[in-house]
Amino acid sequence: MKRMRIASLMAVLVLATNAGWVSAQTEAPLTRAQVKMERDEFRKSHTWDAMNENWVLKPGYESPAGTKSRTEIKAERDEILRNNRWDEPSATWISLKGKPRDLSKMSREQMRAETRAFVRTHSWDEVTESWIEKPRTKKK
Repeated sequence: MKRMRIASLMAVLVLATNAGWVSAQTEAPLTRAQVKMERDEFRKSHTWDAMNENWVLKPGYESPAGTKSRTEIKAERDEILRNNRWDEPSATWISLKGKPRDLSKMSREQMRAETRAFVRTHSWDEVTESWIEKPRTKKK
């Protein structure tokens, strides 16, 4: 009698677990045909630029609605660079007090170093469409 209760309890637990897994899969995976169709649509509107090693939108096509252009993204990066300065000894960005600096007056090497530091410490977030600071890794 006791074994029957344990066996039935185990059966109920297994069924409940399987039902939970099935209900957790709300979105069906893409079929092979859907993936091929998306690939073909992408290749109709983009070409591979071997020089820059990047996909480029073909002339006559517009980027999807709501996406920022490369110039807008660079303008946001430049805004952060204008209002902050990279401090090498502390390895942090220091906010500038007062008037923002003029990036056109910086030397190419200064701009290259600051941009390198910026890319090392920030990444572009597609969801929020903004630059976010990467989490700092602790050195041993």
